[in-house]
Amino acid sequence: MTREPRATSKHKHYVLDETKIRRAQKLLGTKTETETIERALEEVITERERNRAAWRAHRRLLDSGVEVRDVYGVLEE
Repeated sequence: MTREPRATSKHKHYVLDETKIRRAQKLLGTKTETETIERALEEVITERERNRAAWRAHRRLLDSGVEVRDVYGVLEE
């Protein structure tokens, strides 16, 4: 899955750990280093956004005053 450069893409030079790039490439199933870095960034951004949304929902639940009961008796005091 090779992407065409986006209008917001810039040519950059970074010093990166080759071992980490290869590990990420293997995990992501990407062919090029650029694709690997793009996919890794996308995954980090998506995961962070998902976590923030979950915490907002958690906070709304706590702030709502709803009572949460341990009906199965498995939660710790």
